[in-house]
Amino acid sequence: MLLLLSISGCNTLKKVGEDELLLTKNNILVDDQKVNSSEIKGLIAQKPNSSVLGYPLKLNLYNLAKENPDSSFQDWLHRKEKREKHLNNLLSKKQVNRLRESFMVKGASEFLKRIGEPPVIIDTAETNKSINKLKAYYNSKGYFNNTGDYEIVESNKKKRAQIDYNITLNKPYIVDTVQKNITSPELDSIYIKTAKQSLIKKGEQFDLDKFTLERERLTTLFRNSGVYNFQESSINYDILRDTTLAANDQLMDVQLNINKFRSSTDSTDTSTPYKVARLRKINIYADYDINGAADTLKRIEHENYNIYYSGELRYRPKALTDAIFFEKDSVYRDLDRIRTYRQITNLNTFKYPNIEFIPDSTQTQLESNIYLAAKPKYSLNLNFDVTHSNIQQVGTAFSASVITRNVFGGAETLNVSARGSIGLLSDASLSNENITSELGGDVTITFPRIWLPFNTEKIIPYYMLPQSRLSAGTNFQQNIGLDKQSLNAILSYNWSPTDRLKNNFELLNVEFVRNVNPDNFYNVYRNTFSNLDNIADDFQDDPQYTSFFDPVENEGEEPSLNIPEGANSFVSSILNGEIPVSTEDFEEVNSIEERRRRLTENNLIFASNFTHTKNSKSGINDLDFYQYRIKMESAGGMLSLLSNVFPYNKNDNGQSLVFNVPFSQYVKAEVDYIRHWEIGGSQVIAFRSFSGLAIPYGNSDNVPFVRSYFAGGSNDNRAWNAYELGPGSTDNINDFNEANLKLALNLEYRFPIAGDVKGALFADAGNIWNVFDNETNPDAIFKGFSSLGDIALGTGLGLRYDFTYFVFRLDVGFKTYNPAKVGSNRWFDGYNLKKAVFNIGINYPF
Repeated sequence: MLLLLSISGCNTLKKVGEDELLLTKNNILVDDQKVNSSEIKGLIAQKPNSSVLGYPLKLNLYNLAKENPDSSFQDWLHRKEKREKHLNNLLSKKQVNRLRESFMVKGASEFLKRIGEPPVIIDTAETNKSINKLKAYYNSKGYFNNTGDYEIVESNKKKRAQIDYNITLNKPYIVDTVQKNITSPELDSIYIKTAKQSLIKKGEQFDLDKFTLERERLTTLFRNSGVYNFQESSINYDILRDTTLAANDQLMDVQLNINKFRSSTDSTDTSTPYKVARLRKINIYADYDINGAADTLKRIEHENYNIYYSGELRYRPKALTDAIFFEKDSVYRDLDRIRTYRQITNLNTFKYPNIEFIPDSTQTQLESNIYLAAKPKYSLNLNFDVTHSNIQQVGTAFSASVITRNVFGGAETLNVSARGSIGLLSDASLSNENITSELGGDVTITFPRIWLPFNTEKIIPYYMLPQSRLSAGTNFQQNIGLDKQSLNAILSYNWSPTDRLKNNFELLNVEFVRNVNPDNFYNVYRNTFSNLDNIADDFQDDPQYTSFFDPVENEGEEPSLNIPEGANSFVSSILNGEIPVSTEDFEEVNSIEERRRRLTENNLIFASNFTHTKNSKSGINDLDFYQYRIKMESAGGMLSLLSNVFPYNKNDNGQSLVFNVPFSQYVKAEVDYIRHWEIGGSQVIAFRSFSGLAIPYGNSDNVPFVRSYFAGGSNDNRAWNAYELGPGSTDNINDFNEANLKLALNLEYRFPIAGDVKGALFADAGNIWNVFDNETNPDAIFKGFSSLGDIALGTGLGLRYDFTYFVFRLDVGFKTYNPAKVGSNRWFDGYNLKKAVFNIGINYPF
């Protein structure tokens, strides 16, 4: 707060001279119409100082820096007559000189200048540069007769002004004719076949960008039509205006020129024009050693590929040739070269490959050499973590994994991992022992192809980077929750039709969860136990129910139900009608027992799912993109069909049992959409929407806890902790609140503050509900559009530090609209720091 007060007290004009004007705004007017395009605004050389919500933070930080810190130090040093002498005696003269150069004296000012921004003073030389850039831009759009000027408009506030840029376009030039001059007959033939796809068309307005795109299109076309050495620099255009026409007829003739190949060492065209080349010979050098002797290599031929190796060939020939998209006697295509690089990298067995093409004297036959250098056969990864959570005061975790490459000679990768942790419980009442432990391991094997008994290459070709993954794992917990033991197995396939599209199909996703210590339920789920214990208070003085309660050790204490025998007996007595209670209490106890049964029973999930993802992001610096993910999942359907062939045993509730466990049966659908808009100056507006629904049916009347939805947390609604929000308008009735329907909307404004420090303002909306399951609480059930009034709203702000490779994030969320409250208390009831929720995260939430 002191820092903010200091900054806000700065004078924005502190470092603006008497005859200078601080630039506050740029206006661009084209034919008297205001232009807001970020592309055109980017042409302006001088831009106003950046601001955070209208406040020039970086400018005021810069103004805090002293212009001459050495002089300031000297003024302070000599302000008192004997100060310098005392300091020299106390520190020595050498130390006083060092103090002058220290961070506190000089370094602080340098730091403020580095993270701040100097005032942007209007410079007419820079303004003229901007006018010239604007005119050049509109020249490239065909307005060759455009004119431009500017006006400096001073503000009512002193030393401030804005600049109005005025551009008059006049009549544009139009393409009248398109002719060609192609020196190579073969290129001319290729061009004619695709001439209709040309971006330069008669009757259209001149646009330089279209000429650039057309050059790129032709380069790609020729390189994918056999001209392996085609250079984009061979393409140029002659653009001429017909002088016989009237002055107001803005028509131009365009001629496409494609010259002969020119080598980097030759200033003139070579005598041989571009030609279409075919692949005469394809050589694959497996386990290539740049220092090895080529004449000692062995060779085998497989499907018109020559494979060279030393010693013993460690790879099945088909595994190597399937990764190569060149074929003997086929026309060279640059697309095949790119796909070969991607697929070899996808094998995860070789380092980045080297591919060379050697032409013959006619330039029509190519010999391709593909050099493959193997990665190490084995890799070992070790990790050690120190953790803290709401369960553990402190814990340590250790994991190790061994990666084995080319396991069966087909570039398969085997990953064997093990993990373990040990820690101290935060609440000793959760267990008789104060130590928690967890042990687990996984085995995963990855195949660089679709692993099925039939051929899928026509449906999913190798250029889509297909992978099959088979994994199995187990996990054991002690003194954590109900001490779960789990087994899982997954058979999945993934492939990428393009760089931006990804598909994942899990044919089998099997998970078995066994609760080793179900009697610990009421110790773990304390909210649930408190609700039950409050109902039992009315019976604590009745002698016939004394056995349900723990004896009171200290005077004045209230007795509570004994765990687990007393609590289970009390519930059983109420549900059997042995203890008379009100209808409301009966329903509450019945709900508690349903939840206890659900969370303590073992689960068997036998599911399949398909996920389709698209991401338009072109690179790490692309701040304007969208991404969506669609997922469909079905569980239990296959086991249900098998019941017609193999009759299952059933439990008392009529559920079919597999391995003496009722299998889960549900269908689930999710849609996740993300959109980022760049609004200039590294400022971004980020939006996310999520909707998910899981419907139990057949053998289940609810969705397993591990496949249900929760709300709250650092990547969801940040005004609530994870599992605290919902369902519906209920007020955190359970320790872990979950449901089978979820809606979420997030909006975030991200902006730079200083250097690598960035800020954010956000609004998170959403909730979870129960629908089509066994929930009876009307406040938790989605009943249609009226239930949308239960959507919670959290707002807040965040600070982020960008470490380039990851972002460290601190967000503070406030409950702006809480559906669990009543009436006007729903709004802003938790809008204070005492009730704020602090979230720490790595990277952006979406």
